[in-house]
Amino acid sequence: MDKNDILKALATVQEPDLKKDLVSLKMIQDIEINGLEISFNVVLTTPACPLKEKIEKDCIDAIHKLVSDQAIVKITMTANVTSNRSDKLTLPNVKNIIAVASGKGGVGKSSVSSNLAIALANMGAKVGLLDADIHGPSVPMMFGVLNEQPMMRSIDGKELMVPIEKHGVKLLSIGFLIKPEQAVVWRGPMVSSALRQFVNDTDWGELDYLILDLPPGTGDVHLTMLQIVPLTGIVMVTTPQAVALADAYKAATMFGMTPVKVPILGVVENMAYFTPEELPENKYYIFGDGGGKTMANELQVPFLGEVPIIMSIREGGDKGTPGAVLDASAKKVFNEIAEKVAQQIAVRNATN
Repeated sequence: MDKNDILKALATVQEPDLKKDLVSLKMIQDIEINGLEISFNVVLTTPACPLKEKIEKDCIDAIHKLVSDQAIVKITMTANVTSNRSDKLTLPNVKNIIAVASGKGGVGKSSVSSNLAIALANMGAKVGLLDADIHGPSVPMMFGVLNEQPMMRSIDGKELMVPIEKHGVKLLSIGFLIKPEQAVVWRGPMVSSALRQFVNDTDWGELDYLILDLPPGTGDVHLTMLQIVPLTGIVMVTTPQAVALADAYKAATMFGMTPVKVPILGVVENMAYFTPEELPENKYYIFGDGGGKTMANELQVPFLGEVPIIMSIREGGDKGTPGAVLDASAKKVFNEIAEKVAQQIAVRNATN
């Protein structure tokens, strides 16, 4: 056996999303041969790849079939998150920027943002979360850091804010700079100025994903973020009710009307159904059934998943420990959503 034999075998293994073989995609690295033992690294496009087990199995099968059925194959799955950003002037060390949006308030957008950030971080990605809801900041409460304040750091003679870190996620919110009971009574220009500071005057460091928790609706904040931040894509959050869906459609339309078209990565349906603990096989669609899937179909974007009504998600948000940390069922739901979001980003980065 030699490295060329192994590369020829692995050249028959296709990356399921990108539709190209692993060798031409340069995903195979550090091949070593020691007798019958073959070891190498497979470098994925994201640590949240939902197909990593399939890719690993296909590699082992290819080597057993085309090189030696006696080979002992040891694969290390690593990741180098891809980016397709051409504009590096703003947030140059951030590979992908995801905005989480909704048409109306109360649909759980901040809850989805927080748990999505934690899920990506738990999978090994470097993640930041910017609370862009100036008038209703909720990230400090959801992460249990209400009384913390960001430190300042001098870099090249410029004073920059240092995000608060919790659960592996870098956090920044206007809530860190005001008292919890204090209202932010600002006009549009002041809000836009604050957001520019959060983006440009913060030491975010190197991030694979920066998640922007946008306020509900369509207004100043959305236009400001579209102008100053090179967004990778949008995750739309809705609940099944017709009134929530109607407003979500309007928000989705806004992102297609701006001079810079921002792709929608998919739709998340929150509070989709309720399953009592004593009846684990039952699903009660309290607010309606299938609205998020219908919206995704009409927008011709992926449906990223349903988030059921889980007590731990609500309790975790109130107590400062998001559901993706506390509860196994919540963690599973948000891991699946995070994998699909990362998958959509990786495909877009490879094809655009």
